[in-house]
Amino acid sequence: MSIQIGRRHVMGLAAAGLAMPAVGRAQAAPVKIGLVAVQTGPAASLGTHLRDGFLLGMRHLENRLGGRMAEVIQIDDELKPDVAVTKVRAALERDKVDFVVGVVFSNILAAVMRPVTEQQTFLISTNAGPSPFAGRGCNPFFFATSYVNDQNHAVMGRAAQDAGYKRMMLLTPNYQAGRDAMAGFKSEYKGEVVDEIFTPLTQMDFSSELARIAAARPDAIFTFMPGGLGVNLVRQYRQAGLANIPFLSAFTVDESVLPAQGAAAVGFQTGTSWTPTLPAEQNARFVRDFEAQYTYVPASYAAHAYDAAMLLDSAIRKTGGNLADKGALRAAIKSADFRSVRGNFAFGENHFPVQDFWLAKVAARPDGKFQTEHVRKVFDNVTDPFAAQCRMPAA
Repeated sequence: MSIQIGRRHVMGLAAAGLAMPAVGRAQAAPVKIGLVAVQTGPAASLGTHLRDGFLLGMRHLENRLGGRMAEVIQIDDELKPDVAVTKVRAALERDKVDFVVGVVFSNILAAVMRPVTEQQTFLISTNAGPSPFAGRGCNPFFFATSYVNDQNHAVMGRAAQDAGYKRMMLLTPNYQAGRDAMAGFKSEYKGEVVDEIFTPLTQMDFSSELARIAAARPDAIFTFMPGGLGVNLVRQYRQAGLANIPFLSAFTVDESVLPAQGAAAVGFQTGTSWTPTLPAEQNARFVRDFEAQYTYVPASYAAHAYDAAMLLDSAIRKTGGNLADKGALRAAIKSADFRSVRGNFAFGENHFPVQDFWLAKVAARPDGKFQTEHVRKVFDNVTDPFAAQCRMPAA
């Protein structure tokens, strides 16, 4: 599906083109964005947050990027790498997109990375952050407005360590982000890991895993179960009577799944770079206008996508609307001259954010909705642990 932004305005300028110099006509061409967001299957809610966050940013920018009109072409990757590659190639070759933005899952990002960057098109990930792309696989045409996958999980490793938990069980899906989650948690946790459980990415019944937790009686569990996986795990965890074992997580209890989890998730903890309650002025506007526009509470998928729109606007403005000079555009993106909903934000040498990370917990709001609320800052203005491995190639 393609959303034509500012079509009437662009056509009006084109109609007057005979009276305009060639430079004027060139400036009227819209900036084209391929927005990749899963819209099919149990993970669709995550993609919806991502899509709506970016589109709210475009509304706040009056559908312009750096002063130029913009066109957003929506791409449903269907959580299938081969489908994602086919659709992204079409956006590059047929639609001639100037940027590819979005991507929820790391396996999708891994699939589209080469097709996009080999054409010297900038790819801006607003969620997926596999560690290889932050280290030796860093790329001059790739940026992330989110994090390295490990980092949110490292927050919970530190939180478990600070809480004095001696024995932990870890539970994640068996794919790159799941393995990154395990590694991130263990990078900060120094106690005993009683068991590491990997499950299929499509698993929805956790009765076997919950029986193992009940038998082991750890001090707490740590889990990463995004989307529909998290909905089922949280509900089944409560139903199994395990709520007396503290539930630590990342991307398992957030605003994309809290409407389905409801009260079952209240009090569960998560590690994050953003919550709706962070006090930055830009954040308050984002959350207020997002809820007014879409009638639900935004998750980090939305917040990081919103920041991506602001990032592109600042970069294109800094180049005077010129997208042809890739070196200048790359430098303008890297300068990150925009107001983030997170407050502190800058890019490291590997094009991943240097930012704060928080411990948060799920709470019920007076209006009956649920949200994550920041508890305390765990890492301050931190660079990811893979940045030192990056030897950024020249653009």
